[in-house]
Amino acid sequence: MNDRAKLTALAERYVATRAATEALATGLSDEDQVLQSMPQTSPVKWHRAHTAWFFESFVLGPAGIAPIDERYAFLFNSYYDTIGERVPRAKRGLVSRPSAREVGDYRRAVDEGVLALIDRVGDDGDGERAESLAQIIELGLNHEEQHQELILTDILHAFSEQPLHPVYRTGAVARTTASPPCRFLAFDGGLVEIGAPPSGFAFDNERPRHRVFLEPFALASRPVTVGEVKAFIAEGGYHTPTLWLAEGYATARAMGWEAPLYATCDGDGYRVFTLRGWYAPSDDTPASHLSFWEAEAVARFLGGRLPTEAEWEHAAASVDALAAGRWADDGVLVPLPVASEGLGQLFGDVWEWTRSGYEPYPGYRIAAGALGEYNGKFMAQQNVLRGGSCLTPRGHVRASYRNFWPPETRFQMSGARLARDV
Repeated sequence: MNDRAKLTALAERYVATRAATEALATGLSDEDQVLQSMPQTSPVKWHRAHTAWFFESFVLGPAGIAPIDERYAFLFNSYYDTIGERVPRAKRGLVSRPSAREVGDYRRAVDEGVLALIDRVGDDGDGERAESLAQIIELGLNHEEQHQELILTDILHAFSEQPLHPVYRTGAVARTTASPPCRFLAFDGGLVEIGAPPSGFAFDNERPRHRVFLEPFALASRPVTVGEVKAFIAEGGYHTPTLWLAEGYATARAMGWEAPLYATCDGDGYRVFTLRGWYAPSDDTPASHLSFWEAEAVARFLGGRLPTEAEWEHAAASVDALAAGRWADDGVLVPLPVASEGLGQLFGDVWEWTRSGYEPYPGYRIAAGALGEYNGKFMAQQNVLRGGSCLTPRGHVRASYRNFWPPETRFQMSGARLARDV
């Protein structure tokens, strides 16, 4: 495929990805789009504007194209100190202007500029320039897909705090057949390679590919389930300090945790608030909205442990990510029971906490310039999650993909999978 054909295909993907973001906001009122329910979340309108700002700052700006509104650099920068000052994260919900409609106008103006630039570079025959443009747009599209997931997780938290508990997506959740029994699949371990290969798109934190030594281990055939979390609750797991890491137990007690976020477990059974409203999942449904601390405690309660990210990736290397689990594109927006044998739902349905802290791989170097702030400066005091969820765009993750959040995080679609030593 020549440079022109590559850029044409990239332009088509650009249009589809940008439209997918706008589709997520369809049905939300202007008031919905400005909600910020806690400092860790952002308003839908801000996500829409920030992803446009990303393309304006890193694609159009370097091409000499003037900003559409110079004030937007302050309003919609996220954490790029190299670029300049910004609205504090906790105050993004105060940015009532520009309006949601004006943000739509901003997105369309940026799109026109990016598509015109792609067309111009495709015509000038400069292969090096075409490759450079393609790489930054590819990064921008993957960045936008991350924010598509955040739009869903953040509006879910906002709606959970709203007294009327609005429903984002209507319609009943189709039940699946009962899951096969949980089994543990053994892996020999030894010297293995993890990390993204040199070619093809991957975020910088997935590289360089390197060798690690693994002791023999076994991995559960499906994620931790609602039924297992219910047993943890019934047996007083939230009040049993020997199941918890010290900081986790202190956090759970200080925050009054008695069940995963959005879940109630009482005389009316186990119910979870979801993007489809209140929902009573079956016992074999993957448990969701667990913090790392809770995932670690539940794993101990069940006689296992969390896998390391190297164990998880080694096990996932032979699994087809696209063929496993539910993704945002499927429109279900809640995890469902596993329906297959083998390593079920290793991708999709719920992100899976690992025991690994988020650290640089051997030989990792932070890139020069503002884009070097994308991942590298967060490599401390966070834990790695793997696999994607039912709120992740299909095709966004791969075996080497590293998600990361502080261990107390619960508002993400996060679950767990057991590992054991062999």
